[in-house]
Amino acid sequence: MSFESFSDQYCQPSGMPLALDMSRMNIPGSFFLEMEGKMQSAYDEMEKLEAGAIANPDEGRMVGHYWLRDFAMLPNEGLREEVKGDYDRTIKLLADVIGGKVTAPNGEPFRNLLSIGIGGSALGPQFLAQALSKGREDKLKPYFLDNTDPEGVARIIDELGAGLAQTLVLVISKSGGTPETRNGMLLVEEAFRAAGLKFSKHAIAITGDGSKLDRYAKDNGWLDRLPMYDWVGGRTSLWSAVGLMPAGLQGIDVDQLLKGAAAMDVSTRSRKTSENPAALLALGWFHATKGRGEKDMVVIPYKDSLALLSRYLQQLIMESLGKEKDLEGNVVEQGIAVYGNKGSTDQHAYVQQLRDGVNNFFLTFVQVLDDRGNAGFEVEEQVTAGDYLLGFLLGTREAMAEKGRASATIVLDKVTPFSVGALLALYERAVGYYASLVGINAYHQPGVEAGKKAAAAVLELQEKLFAALKSDSTPRTASGWAQKVDGDAETAFKLLQHLAANGRGVAATPGRPAEIEFSWKK
Repeated sequence: MSFESFSDQYCQPSGMPLALDMSRMNIPGSFFLEMEGKMQSAYDEMEKLEAGAIANPDEGRMVGHYWLRDFAMLPNEGLREEVKGDYDRTIKLLADVIGGKVTAPNGEPFRNLLSIGIGGSALGPQFLAQALSKGREDKLKPYFLDNTDPEGVARIIDELGAGLAQTLVLVISKSGGTPETRNGMLLVEEAFRAAGLKFSKHAIAITGDGSKLDRYAKDNGWLDRLPMYDWVGGRTSLWSAVGLMPAGLQGIDVDQLLKGAAAMDVSTRSRKTSENPAALLALGWFHATKGRGEKDMVVIPYKDSLALLSRYLQQLIMESLGKEKDLEGNVVEQGIAVYGNKGSTDQHAYVQQLRDGVNNFFLTFVQVLDDRGNAGFEVEEQVTAGDYLLGFLLGTREAMAEKGRASATIVLDKVTPFSVGALLALYERAVGYYASLVGINAYHQPGVEAGKKAAAAVLELQEKLFAALKSDSTPRTASGWAQKVDGDAETAFKLLQHLAANGRGVAATPGRPAEIEFSWKK
């Protein structure tokens, strides 16, 4: 490839600390011409979405995460005043906690932050916490609970130890009924009670107005309640109090985060495709996957602080694009699988398969120009550790190109709140454009709701099994108990096995699954 060709496929929006190199995506120039009509239609759809069109017809909702970094875009004056007021209140609360006006009940400043949430209420804040941490200079040290695993909760409570007395807790759930978040909250509340601490004086809710959590926090006198909007999906909620509150409490400059995203929004609204990095990225995905998700996306950031980027993008991309039906109701089974680690860790992990194994993926490398740290220290004559890191990136990129593996490279000047805001906004817009290109709705998640309903049915079966076991002393196999309560035998076995293993009143005999008999311990 000539340097001129590389230069032609290198897009750096004016004034942005981010560039996109598409030169190794193996896309012929004719492809962009062929797709220009579809791309212009995608721009039209994005303009309608940002103007306030109903983009989530399942719930009759607008999609307005873009508005959160530019209040002037909000579709009416009333909403602008409401959102601006909420933002100002969030920033004031941040300042009051960090400045010591809001303290722990013992009068000491809060030193730790425990954020309880799941999905978008956890992944965004976790990514920001790691990417933008200042280490010992962080204002509050962040901890995250993002599962309903009792052992995981206990581990964090043990780690906090006596520091629990100076721990501020954020409970984040739009509905307030998300089981994982509710369970984590109840376990943490019990830990505070056991330590002789009043949980309500440590707790802030981030939730929908009038939700179960909102009412619970109000009734129990929590420190404060901050809003979640029904027009902001979980996977794009970090621009609201969901992400700004934990990030700000850690000491991250949330104003710069928002400004970086807003600046990228301006760049990615351009209808000149060659100058729009989000459009180029979406077209690159379309070409690599043939618009059918035929290849996976492997994301490899060459920076330790960005190690969680692939996890964050998993939700953003897979929840947005993983859809059974297109906009016309046809079964299309769309999506792009996303996974990744960090460079150069991958040199010693799965890069071997990527280069020499099945060619079922395309790569995205993330390069950061500024090494920071002890950047000038030479590990060899005129060679620093950062030089090695770049060498591994460029070497892996070339080795992949030699085998025809497609890759894009995103180049950041530095890892700062502004550049991270721009990076995430780039991906959000690319997801929206790609969804338009393949004719799906990126803004609903019926599969997630199906999983929640199935989980509720499992717990309903457990309740029936408990009642049956307590009322009937006859030992039975899982099939026998399932028949008695009109349930599925395999699910009954899994439930009974779990109850027995945890000393929950169920006894089990040894044997194969079909032979094991379960009974109630008297």
